[in-house]
Amino acid sequence: MNPDLNSEVAALRNQIYVLLIALIVVSGTLTVYLYRQASIERKDIESIRPQAEQLVKAFNQNQSLMVGFVNQLVAYGQTHPDFVPVLAKYGIAPVKGIPATAPAGAAPAAPKK
Repeated sequence: MNPDLNSEVAALRNQIYVLLIALIVVSGTLTVYLYRQASIERKDIESIRPQAEQLVKAFNQNQSLMVGFVNQLVAYGQTHPDFVPVLAKYGIAPVKGIPATAPAGAAPAAPKK
C-alpha cells in the first residue's frame, strides 16, 4: 500500500476517536446538567405544593358560589334582553329564546317571497 494512504487512514482513525471522546464528554455533561435541573425543579415543586393545594381547596369550596352567581346572571339575562350581549362577551351561553341582537318585543322579520 501507499505510505501516504496509510498515514491518512491513521490520521482519520485518530480523528474519529477524538470526536467520539468529545461526543461522550458533551453528552455526559448534558446529562448531568439536565439531571441537576430536574432535581432542582422537583424541590421547587415540592415547596410550592402546599400553597397550590390551598388554592385548589379554596376554589373547590367557592365553586358552588360561582355556579350560583352565573345562574343568577343567566336568570337576569332572561328577564333583561339588553344584558345578553354582556353574557356573550364573557362566554356565558345566552339564554335560548332571547335573540342576542333583536330588542325585546320585536317581531322577527317576515321571510321575503
